[in-house]
Amino acid sequence: MITDLNHRERATLRAVAEGHAEISCSCEPDLFIDGLSCCDQSTAHRLARLGLIAPAHPGKCGDLVPALLTEAGASALGEVLAIAA
Repeated sequence: MITDLNHRERATLRAVAEGHAEISCSCEPDLFIDGLSCCDQSTAHRLARLGLIAPAHPGKCGDLVPALLTEAGASALGEVLAIAA
């Protein structure tokens, strides 16, 4: 259970869930929200390492592909929202 997400991490997960994000195909993926580089790539890297976000499909190293919220990401976001309610 991941409930220690900060505000920026929750907002990033929501942006991914709403289809606003692209992710680079790499071992340390960069995230782009509405076409702009995410201002906190450390957050993007952490969310990817935790398995909360992922590329929607494979690509060449450096390619930008749609980002998706994984099942774990949806669960973490749901848990956070449920705790806040």
